[in-house]
Amino acid sequence: MAGQLKEVRNRIKSVQSTQQITKAMKMVSAAKLRKAQDSILQMRPYAQKLQDMLSNIVSNSEAGEGMSLAAERPIEKVLMIVITSDRGLCGAFNANVIKLARNTINEKYPEQHKKGNVTVWGIGKKGFEYFVKNKYNTDAAYKDIFLNLTFEHVQQAAQAAMKAFAEKQFDVVELVYSQFKNAATQKFEVERFLPIPKSENKPTDNPGKAAMKADFLYDPSKELLVAELMPKILNTQLYKAVLDSNASEHGARMTAMDKASENANEMLRSLKISYNRARQAAITTELTEIVSGAAALQG
Repeated sequence: MAGQLKEVRNRIKSVQSTQQITKAMKMVSAAKLRKAQDSILQMRPYAQKLQDMLSNIVSNSEAGEGMSLAAERPIEKVLMIVITSDRGLCGAFNANVIKLARNTINEKYPEQHKKGNVTVWGIGKKGFEYFVKNKYNTDAAYKDIFLNLTFEHVQQAAQAAMKAFAEKQFDVVELVYSQFKNAATQKFEVERFLPIPKSENKPTDNPGKAAMKADFLYDPSKELLVAELMPKILNTQLYKAVLDSNASEHGARMTAMDKASENANEMLRSLKISYNRARQAAITTELTEIVSGAAALQG
């Protein structure tokens, strides 16, 4: 009985120690989330407007007007840029991003995958390690971006992808990442990075009229502006995706640690009940032995 009590006491201490860690991690993630959330909320409207403008320009331009990054061609070689985190303990965050990337490859590019023409650039160590382990074509050049998350570092990855696409090393580039909604909600997205997608014609209130296309006045020439704007806007798009994933990671970790702390409370309640029951049983046994011994002496 004494051994059982000691075992339960040790388990209670172990759960309490774990709970202290989960609470501390929740507080750290909450602090990081505030900063990451401010960054993406400030960045998103700007990036979205740039993306809409770029898609409109591409839609209203001819193929030869400096549109090498918007050139559609038969898809033989595919690049997937998969954005995960460097660390775990954030629930199913990394698993969901990896699952989406894997499903996209299997459903959209099965023939290219069979030929070994699908390459994965992992931004974040967790995704990179998974794809290396499962023998995908990978590149380790950008897996450590989160160690020093700056626009300049993300820009290097974006420029490398643009250069590889322009040189026809890849025919399509896809982004797989988690779009931040709030601390408890992330939306996992596959987004076309290259070739630059054209804007969709949105329906108008009057069904008799076609949707209006945006028109631009260019100064200096359209070709020069397009050549300058395209890389800058694409750099911004990848940076936005990385910021989205960064905020999503901290939100997922904060939620996971909160749930872990709640589970620890439930375990502590259950263990304390077990401890009290075992203690009461031990006391009852001791009293019974004392009474039996006294009765035997009197007899």
